[in-house]
Amino acid sequence: MNFNQVTIKDIARELGISPSTVSRALKDHPDISVETKKAVNALAEKLNYQPNIVALNLRQRKTNTIGVIIPEIVHFFFSTVISGIEDVAYQAGYNVIIAQSNESYEREMTDMKALFNSRVDGMLLSLSRETTNFDHIESYISKGMPIVFYDRMYDSANVSKVIVDDYAGAKEAVLHLIDQGWKKIAHLMAAPILKISTDRLKGYEDALKENNIAPNKDWIIECHSGTYEEGKRATKKLLALPNPPNAIFANNDPMAMGAMMAIKEKGLRIPQDVAVVGFSNWFFGELMDPSLTTVDQPGFEMGQEAARLLIRQIESKDKSNVQPEIKILKTKLVVRNSSLKKGTK
Repeated sequence: MNFNQVTIKDIARELGISPSTVSRALKDHPDISVETKKAVNALAEKLNYQPNIVALNLRQRKTNTIGVIIPEIVHFFFSTVISGIEDVAYQAGYNVIIAQSNESYEREMTDMKALFNSRVDGMLLSLSRETTNFDHIESYISKGMPIVFYDRMYDSANVSKVIVDDYAGAKEAVLHLIDQGWKKIAHLMAAPILKISTDRLKGYEDALKENNIAPNKDWIIECHSGTYEEGKRATKKLLALPNPPNAIFANNDPMAMGAMMAIKEKGLRIPQDVAVVGFSNWFFGELMDPSLTTVDQPGFEMGQEAARLLIRQIESKDKSNVQPEIKILKTKLVVRNSSLKKGTK
Protein backbone atom coordinates (compact mmCIF):
# COMPACT_ATOMS: atom_id res chain seq x y z
CA MET A 1 0.00 0.00 0.00
CA ASN A 2 1.28 3.51 -0.81
CA PHE A 3 1.01 5.25 2.56
CA ASN A 4 1.56 8.66 0.93
CA GLN A 5 -1.68 8.39 -1.00
CA VAL A 6 -3.96 6.45 1.31
CA THR A 7 -7.57 6.47 0.19
CA ILE A 8 -10.91 5.52 1.74
CA LYS A 9 -10.81 2.36 -0.42
CA ASP A 10 -7.48 1.33 1.18
CA ILE A 11 -8.95 1.66 4.69
CA ALA A 12 -12.08 -0.23 3.63
CA ARG A 13 -9.99 -3.08 2.18
CA GLU A 14 -7.89 -3.38 5.37
CA LEU A 15 -10.97 -3.54 7.60
CA GLY A 16 -13.13 -5.61 5.27
CA ILE A 17 -15.92 -3.04 5.11
CA SER A 18 -17.37 -0.90 2.31
CA PRO A 19 -15.84 2.47 1.30
CA SER A 20 -19.19 4.18 2.02
CA THR A 21 -19.07 2.84 5.60
CA VAL A 22 -15.54 4.22 6.00
CA SER A 23 -16.65 7.59 4.61
CA ARG A 24 -19.59 7.81 7.02
CA ALA A 25 -17.45 6.67 9.95
CA LEU A 26 -14.92 9.43 9.27
CA LYS A 27 -17.80 11.94 9.24
CA ASP A 28 -19.10 10.57 12.58
CA HIS A 29 -22.39 9.50 10.99
CA PRO A 30 -24.93 8.28 13.61
CA ASP A 31 -25.76 5.13 11.59
CA ILE A 32 -22.23 3.77 12.12
CA SER A 33 -21.42 1.88 15.33
CA VAL A 34 -18.97 3.28 17.88
CA GLU A 35 -16.67 0.23 17.42
CA THR A 36 -16.51 0.71 13.63
CA LYS A 37 -15.82 4.44 14.02
CA LYS A 38 -12.96 3.70 16.45
CA ALA A 39 -11.45 1.10 14.12
CA VAL A 40 -11.71 3.37 11.06
CA ASN A 41 -10.26 6.43 12.80
CA ALA A 42 -7.45 4.41 14.40
CA LEU A 43 -6.39 2.94 11.04
CA ALA A 44 -6.78 6.32 9.29
CA GLU A 45 -4.42 7.87 11.84
CA LYS A 46 -1.96 4.99 11.61
CA LEU A 47 -1.84 5.23 7.79
CA ASN A 48 -1.73 9.07 7.89
CA TYR A 49 -4.89 9.30 5.80
CA GLN A 50 -5.62 12.78 4.44
CA PRO A 51 -9.01 13.59 2.91
CA ASN A 52 -8.99 14.41 -0.79
CA ILE A 53 -9.39 18.19 -0.65
CA VAL A 54 -10.01 18.43 -4.39
CA ALA A 55 -12.84 15.91 -4.16
CA LEU A 56 -14.31 17.69 -1.14
CA ASN A 57 -14.17 21.01 -2.92
CA LEU A 58 -15.84 19.54 -6.00
CA ARG A 59 -18.74 18.47 -3.80
CA GLN A 60 -18.83 21.82 -1.99
CA ARG A 61 -18.51 23.65 -5.34
CA LYS A 62 -16.32 26.29 -3.70
CA THR A 63 -12.54 26.15 -3.45
CA ASN A 64 -11.86 29.43 -1.62
CA THR A 65 -9.25 30.10 -4.27
CA ILE A 66 -8.99 33.02 -6.67
CA GLY A 67 -6.89 33.10 -9.82
CA VAL A 68 -4.82 36.13 -10.84
CA ILE A 69 -3.43 36.64 -14.34
CA ILE A 70 -0.71 39.25 -14.65
CA PRO A 71 1.02 40.39 -17.84
CA GLU A 72 4.54 40.52 -16.34
CA ILE A 73 5.68 39.34 -12.94
CA VAL A 74 8.92 41.35 -13.20
CA HIS A 75 7.03 44.63 -13.58
CA PHE A 76 7.34 46.49 -10.27
CA PHE A 77 3.79 47.86 -10.57
CA PHE A 78 2.25 44.39 -10.96
CA SER A 79 4.23 43.05 -8.01
CA THR A 80 2.63 45.73 -5.82
CA VAL A 81 -0.80 44.82 -7.21
CA ILE A 82 -0.22 41.17 -6.23
CA SER A 83 0.66 42.26 -2.69
CA GLY A 84 -2.61 44.18 -2.45
CA ILE A 85 -4.61 41.23 -3.78
CA GLU A 86 -3.04 38.82 -1.30
CA ASP A 87 -3.55 41.26 1.58
CA VAL A 88 -7.34 41.22 1.11
CA ALA A 89 -7.69 37.61 -0.14
CA TYR A 90 -5.85 35.95 2.74
CA GLN A 91 -7.74 37.97 5.34
CA ALA A 92 -11.00 36.83 3.72
CA GLY A 93 -9.90 33.18 3.81
CA TYR A 94 -8.98 32.79 0.13
CA ASN A 95 -5.86 31.32 -1.43
CA VAL A 96 -4.34 32.96 -4.51
CA ILE A 97 -3.04 31.24 -7.65
CA ILE A 98 -0.92 33.52 -9.85
CA ALA A 99 -0.39 32.95 -13.57
CA GLN A 100 1.72 35.07 -15.93
CA SER A 101 0.62 35.68 -19.51
CA ASN A 102 4.05 37.15 -20.33
CA GLU A 103 2.28 39.63 -22.63
CA SER A 104 1.04 36.74 -24.80
CA TYR A 105 -2.55 36.30 -26.02
CA GLU A 106 -2.04 32.53 -26.33
CA ARG A 107 -0.64 32.27 -22.81
CA GLU A 108 -3.52 34.35 -21.48
CA MET A 109 -6.02 31.90 -22.98
CA THR A 110 -4.06 28.91 -21.61
CA ASP A 111 -3.82 30.51 -18.14
CA MET A 112 -7.56 31.19 -18.01
CA LYS A 113 -8.34 27.62 -19.02
CA ALA A 114 -5.96 26.22 -16.39
CA LEU A 115 -7.46 28.40 -13.65
CA PHE A 116 -11.00 27.48 -14.71
CA ASN A 117 -10.13 23.77 -14.66
CA SER A 118 -8.59 24.25 -11.21
CA ARG A 119 -12.07 25.39 -10.14
CA VAL A 120 -11.07 28.82 -8.87
CA ASP A 121 -14.02 30.76 -7.48
CA GLY A 122 -13.17 33.83 -9.56
CA MET A 123 -10.43 35.53 -11.59
CA LEU A 124 -8.61 38.85 -11.55
CA LEU A 125 -7.35 39.72 -15.02
CA SER A 126 -5.09 42.33 -16.61
CA LEU A 127 -4.89 41.95 -20.40
CA SER A 128 -1.72 41.10 -22.30
CA ARG A 129 -0.35 43.56 -24.86
CA GLU A 130 -1.33 41.15 -27.65
CA THR A 131 -4.98 40.65 -26.66
CA THR A 132 -7.37 42.12 -29.23
CA ASN A 133 -9.93 39.31 -29.29
CA PHE A 134 -11.94 38.85 -26.09
CA ASP A 135 -14.04 35.77 -26.96
CA HIS A 136 -12.15 33.58 -24.48
CA ILE A 137 -12.96 36.00 -21.64
CA GLU A 138 -16.60 36.41 -22.64
CA SER A 139 -17.03 32.63 -22.74
CA TYR A 140 -15.99 32.32 -19.07
CA ILE A 141 -18.21 35.24 -18.11
CA SER A 142 -21.15 33.49 -19.84
CA LYS A 143 -20.38 30.34 -17.81
CA GLY A 144 -20.89 32.38 -14.64
CA MET A 145 -17.24 32.77 -13.71
CA PRO A 146 -16.80 35.97 -11.63
CA ILE A 147 -14.11 38.14 -13.29
CA VAL A 148 -12.75 41.56 -12.34
CA PHE A 149 -10.34 43.54 -14.52
CA TYR A 150 -7.50 45.53 -13.02
CA ASP A 151 -5.30 48.11 -14.80
CA ARG A 152 -5.72 46.78 -18.37
CA MET A 153 -9.20 46.00 -19.62
CA TYR A 154 -11.63 46.35 -22.50
CA ASP A 155 -15.12 47.81 -22.57
CA SER A 156 -17.21 44.93 -21.27
CA ALA A 157 -20.48 46.09 -19.71
CA ASN A 158 -20.77 43.03 -17.44
CA VAL A 159 -17.43 43.18 -15.63
CA SER A 160 -16.21 45.23 -12.69
CA LYS A 161 -12.96 47.13 -13.23
CA VAL A 162 -10.30 48.79 -11.10
CA ILE A 163 -8.16 51.26 -13.02
CA VAL A 164 -6.06 54.34 -12.42
CA ASP A 165 -6.80 57.68 -14.05
CA ASP A 166 -4.19 57.27 -16.78
CA TYR A 167 -5.43 60.32 -18.67
CA ALA A 168 -5.11 62.67 -15.69
CA GLY A 169 -1.71 61.22 -14.71
CA ALA A 170 -0.27 61.69 -18.19
CA LYS A 171 -1.70 65.18 -18.51
CA GLU A 172 -0.22 66.24 -15.17
CA ALA A 173 3.19 64.88 -16.21
CA VAL A 174 3.22 66.82 -19.48
CA LEU A 175 1.87 70.00 -17.85
CA HIS A 176 4.78 69.73 -15.40
CA LEU A 177 7.26 69.59 -18.31
CA ILE A 178 5.62 72.62 -19.92
CA ASP A 179 5.71 74.48 -16.60
CA GLN A 180 9.44 73.81 -16.40
CA GLY A 181 9.86 75.49 -19.78
CA TRP A 182 10.06 72.44 -22.05
CA LYS A 183 7.98 72.87 -25.21
CA LYS A 184 9.33 70.27 -27.64
CA ILE A 185 7.93 67.21 -25.88
CA ALA A 186 8.01 63.71 -27.38
CA HIS A 187 5.98 60.73 -26.27
CA LEU A 188 7.07 57.08 -26.16
CA MET A 189 3.72 55.36 -26.49
CA ALA A 190 3.01 51.74 -25.49
CA ALA A 191 0.95 49.26 -27.54
CA PRO A 192 -1.98 51.26 -28.99
CA ILE A 193 -4.40 48.36 -28.51
CA LEU A 194 -4.22 48.94 -24.74
CA LYS A 195 -6.66 51.49 -23.35
CA ILE A 196 -4.05 52.69 -20.86
CA SER A 197 -1.84 53.64 -23.84
CA THR A 198 -4.54 55.62 -25.64
CA ASP A 199 -5.60 57.32 -22.40
CA ARG A 200 -2.02 58.42 -21.68
CA LEU A 201 -1.60 59.59 -25.28
CA LYS A 202 -4.79 61.68 -24.96
CA GLY A 203 -3.52 63.22 -21.72
CA TYR A 204 -0.23 64.11 -23.46
CA GLU A 205 -2.00 65.63 -26.47
CA ASP A 206 -4.52 67.63 -24.42
CA ALA A 207 -1.81 69.08 -22.19
CA LEU A 208 -0.02 70.34 -25.32
CA LYS A 209 -3.20 71.72 -26.89
CA GLU A 210 -4.19 73.58 -23.74
CA ASN A 211 -0.86 75.39 -23.98
CA ASN A 212 -1.20 76.08 -27.70
CA ILE A 213 1.53 73.58 -28.59
CA ALA A 214 0.78 71.58 -31.72
CA PRO A 215 1.60 67.85 -31.32
CA ASN A 216 4.36 66.72 -33.71
CA LYS A 217 3.57 63.27 -35.10
CA ASP A 218 7.31 62.61 -35.59
CA TRP A 219 7.73 62.90 -31.83
CA ILE A 220 5.19 60.17 -31.01
CA ILE A 221 6.76 56.72 -31.31
CA GLU A 222 4.89 53.47 -30.68
CA CYS A 223 6.84 51.02 -28.53
CA HIS A 224 4.78 47.83 -28.58
CA SER A 225 6.80 45.83 -26.06
CA GLY A 226 7.24 48.75 -23.64
CA THR A 227 10.73 47.62 -22.65
CA TYR A 228 13.93 49.39 -21.63
CA GLU A 229 15.57 48.38 -24.92
CA GLU A 230 12.69 49.70 -26.98
CA GLY A 231 12.71 52.99 -25.10
CA LYS A 232 16.41 53.33 -25.83
CA ARG A 233 16.00 52.57 -29.54
CA ALA A 234 13.08 54.98 -29.90
CA THR A 235 15.00 57.78 -28.19
CA LYS A 236 17.97 57.29 -30.50
CA LYS A 237 15.57 57.82 -33.42
CA LEU A 238 14.16 60.96 -31.82
CA LEU A 239 17.61 62.44 -31.16
CA ALA A 240 18.65 61.75 -34.76
CA LEU A 241 15.79 63.85 -36.17
CA PRO A 242 16.63 67.19 -37.85
CA ASN A 243 14.36 68.81 -35.24
CA PRO A 244 14.78 66.68 -32.10
CA PRO A 245 12.64 67.12 -28.96
CA ASN A 246 14.04 68.55 -25.74
CA ALA A 247 11.78 66.51 -23.42
CA ILE A 248 10.40 62.97 -23.39
CA PHE A 249 7.30 61.64 -21.66
CA ALA A 250 7.46 57.83 -21.62
CA ASN A 251 4.48 55.52 -21.16
CA ASN A 252 6.33 53.62 -18.44
CA ASP A 253 9.50 53.81 -16.35
CA PRO A 254 11.50 51.08 -18.15
CA MET A 255 11.14 53.01 -21.41
CA ALA A 256 12.03 56.25 -19.61
CA MET A 257 15.19 54.61 -18.25
CA GLY A 258 16.07 53.42 -21.76
CA ALA A 259 15.54 56.99 -22.97
CA MET A 260 17.92 58.29 -20.30
CA MET A 261 20.65 55.90 -21.39
CA ALA A 262 20.25 56.91 -25.06
CA ILE A 263 20.48 60.59 -24.10
CA LYS A 264 23.66 60.00 -22.08
CA GLU A 265 25.25 57.92 -24.85
CA LYS A 266 24.61 60.84 -27.21
CA GLY A 267 26.69 63.01 -24.87
CA LEU A 268 23.69 65.09 -23.78
CA ARG A 269 22.76 66.11 -20.25
CA ILE A 270 19.56 65.33 -18.34
CA PRO A 271 17.60 67.55 -17.84
CA GLN A 272 19.60 70.49 -19.22
CA ASP A 273 19.50 69.21 -22.81
CA VAL A 274 16.64 66.70 -22.66
CA ALA A 275 14.20 66.24 -19.77
CA VAL A 276 12.57 62.86 -19.06
CA VAL A 277 9.38 61.82 -17.25
CA GLY A 278 8.17 58.23 -16.82
CA PHE A 279 5.01 56.51 -15.58
CA SER A 280 4.64 53.79 -12.90
CA ASN A 281 7.14 54.84 -10.20
CA TRP A 282 9.47 51.87 -10.33
CA PHE A 283 11.74 51.61 -7.31
CA PHE A 284 14.81 51.89 -9.56
CA GLY A 285 13.72 55.29 -10.84
CA GLU A 286 14.81 56.94 -7.62
CA LEU A 287 18.25 55.38 -7.99
CA MET A 288 18.86 56.67 -11.52
CA ASP A 289 21.29 59.54 -12.12
CA PRO A 290 19.57 61.93 -12.24
CA SER A 291 16.58 60.53 -10.33
CA LEU A 292 13.54 59.96 -12.56
CA THR A 293 10.40 62.09 -12.37
CA THR A 294 7.43 59.76 -12.75
CA VAL A 295 3.72 59.21 -12.21
CA ASP A 296 2.97 57.01 -9.21
CA GLN A 297 0.18 54.45 -9.56
CA PRO A 298 -1.40 53.05 -6.38
CA GLY A 299 -0.72 49.40 -7.24
CA PHE A 300 -1.24 48.01 -3.72
CA GLU A 301 -4.57 49.84 -3.42
CA MET A 302 -5.57 48.60 -6.89
CA GLY A 303 -4.94 45.01 -5.83
CA GLN A 304 -6.94 45.47 -2.64
CA GLU A 305 -9.92 47.02 -4.44
CA ALA A 306 -9.90 44.37 -7.18
CA ALA A 307 -9.83 41.54 -4.63
CA ARG A 308 -12.66 43.13 -2.61
CA LEU A 309 -14.86 43.49 -5.70
CA LEU A 310 -14.20 39.90 -6.76
CA ILE A 311 -14.82 38.37 -3.33
CA ARG A 312 -18.03 40.40 -2.95
CA GLN A 313 -19.18 38.98 -6.29
CA ILE A 314 -18.17 35.41 -5.37
CA GLU A 315 -19.99 35.55 -2.05
CA SER A 316 -23.14 37.18 -3.38
CA LYS A 317 -26.14 34.89 -3.04
CA ASP A 318 -27.54 36.05 -6.38
CA LYS A 319 -24.56 36.53 -8.71
CA SER A 320 -26.79 37.45 -11.63
CA ASN A 321 -27.90 40.58 -9.80
CA VAL A 322 -24.42 41.85 -8.91
CA GLN A 323 -24.01 45.23 -10.57
CA PRO A 324 -20.58 45.80 -12.14
CA GLU A 325 -18.55 48.62 -10.61
CA ILE A 326 -15.75 50.79 -11.95
CA LYS A 327 -13.22 52.07 -9.42
CA ILE A 328 -10.91 54.81 -10.72
CA LEU A 329 -7.87 55.46 -8.53
CA LYS A 330 -5.89 58.69 -8.59
CA THR A 331 -2.26 58.96 -9.67
CA LYS A 332 0.36 61.24 -8.14
CA LEU A 333 3.21 63.04 -9.89
CA VAL A 334 6.54 62.34 -8.19
CA VAL A 335 8.89 65.16 -9.18
CA ARG A 336 12.61 64.34 -9.18
CA ASN A 337 15.68 65.72 -10.94
CA SER A 338 15.22 64.37 -14.49
CA SER A 339 12.70 67.11 -15.34
CA LEU A 340 13.60 70.09 -13.16
CA LYS A 341 14.94 72.98 -15.26
CA LYS A 342 14.82 75.44 -12.40
CA GLY A 343 17.49 73.78 -10.32
CA THR A 344 17.48 70.42 -8.57
CA LYS A 345 15.36 69.53 -5.59
